[in-house]
Parts: sequence; structure tokens; C-alpha cells
Amino acid sequence: MASQFNLTAATLRYYESVGFIPPVNRKESGIRNYDEDDIKWIEFIKCMRNVGLTIEVLLEYTTLFIEGDNTIEARKNILVEERSRLIEKHIEIDETIKRLDKKIADYDGELLEKEAELKRRTTTDNIHKQSITTQL
Repeated sequence: MASQFNLTAATLRYYESVGFIPPVNRKESGIRNYDEDDIKWIEFIKCMRNVGLTIEVLLEYTTLFIEGDNTIEARKNILVEERSRLIEKHIEIDETIKRLDKKIADYDGELLEKEAELKRRTTTDNIHKQSITTQL
């Protein structure tokens, strides 16, 4: 199961121990037997961690989920707040990418100008050398 989510077995055990996912049923041999609901929880937690949600926020969310339907509004608010935070981060990343694109273009422009100048100098130097050789 761990490899399916590109997580370590220790991470999956941690998710279960802290309450990110409900206790997982086990086979008679003691090996965890993840069902479809467990898999959905793991996908959700992994997705939320990948976008930067803190452990504290995830614990709050999962705790509220376990408490039941009377926490729906609170859970929704957590997701709305985190979505807003991600939108702000997305804007910052877009601005940074634009700045990097401009900087890269500036380097390309300077490089092309320097190469053109070098070609002009080389051509001028060659013409000058030919002129001197002809005069001798």
C-alpha cells in the first residue's frame, strides 16, 4: 500500500497513529488491510500535505470529521481558509515565475547583444588584419 501512494510504511503508520486516518482493519496475520475509505483518507491527507497544510490543521479537520455532522460548517471553513491561502501562494508563485521569465529573457538579450558585438569586433579585426597584410 505504501508504494501505491509513494509513502513509506512508517508514514502510513504515523497517519494512523495521530488520527489522520481511522484505525485500519487488520488481517488475521496482523497486516493492515486498507479498504476503499482508508484509501480515500490517505489520498486526501497526502494531497493536503503536498500543498502545505500543517499537521495541526489536518488534525483539527480529522478530529472534527470524527465528531460528526455537527462540525460540517467548521470543516468547510478550514477548507475555505486553506483554499484562500493556496490562492495567495499561487499568485505569489505566478509573480515569481514572471519575474524569473523576465530575468531569463534579459540574460538572453544581453547574451545575444554580447555575441553580436563579439562578431562585429571579430569581423572588424579580420578586415583590419587583411588591410595591414595587403599593405605589406
